[in-house]
Amino acid sequence: MHKIMYIPRRYEEKDRASILDHLRTHSFAILVSVMEGRPIGTHIPLLTVEEGDTLFLVGHISRGNEQKHALVEGATVLAIFPGPHAYVSPRWYTKMMVPTWNYLSVHAYGTVELMEGEALAAAVTAMVDHYEHGMPRPVHVSEIPEKSFQDDLRGIVGFRIRVTELQAVAKLSQNRDDESYHNVARELDQSGDASARDVAAEMRKRRDIS
Repeated sequence: MHKIMYIPRRYEEKDRASILDHLRTHSFAILVSVMEGRPIGTHIPLLTVEEGDTLFLVGHISRGNEQKHALVEGATVLAIFPGPHAYVSPRWYTKMMVPTWNYLSVHAYGTVELMEGEALAAAVTAMVDHYEHGMPRPVHVSEIPEKSFQDDLRGIVGFRIRVTELQAVAKLSQNRDDESYHNVARELDQSGDASARDVAAEMRKRRDIS
C-alpha cells in the first residue's frame, strides 16, 4: 500500500507502542472526511480504545456541524494527531545547511461506525472520566443534571473509527552527526516554547546524549 502521508524512510515511526502513546498524549485531533468532493475537517478529542487486536478512535461532533453528513456508516476518514514541533536553525549544525522543522505526527485511517443511545452515553462518560482524571476535584457525569446530559446527547453525533492503517513520522534530526544532534536538542531545550522543549525531550529519548 502506498504511503499517503509523506514520510522519508529514516523518519518513519514503526513502533506501535510509541504510536499509541502519541495518540493518547496528543488526543486533540483533526478529523478529515470528504463531502461533495471537498475535504472537510473538525478539531475534536478522540479517545484511543483497544479491543483485542482492533484499534478504535471514539468521539463525537455537534449535530450543527455540516461534517455530520460525511460521517455515515462505513465512511472512510482520516484523523490527524499533530505532536510537538519546532523550527531548527542551521546555526546549530556543525556544518551550515538549510534550516528545517522537527516534528512528530500520526495519521490514522479508518471506517466510521455510528453510536447512539446507551453506547453514546457510555462513550461520553468515558471521555469525561478520561479528561477529568488528575483534576483536583474530578467531575463525574452523575453530577451533571440528567436533563442537561440527555439534552447534550441529543445535540451530538457519536461515532467510533475502526482504524485500518496508522502512519507516523518522527522527524528528529536523525540524519545529523552526534554533535549537531546534541546542539539541536540543547537549543530546543533552552527555548521558551513548550513544544520545542517537548521535541528536545523526544530527541534525548532516541539518542544517548547528555
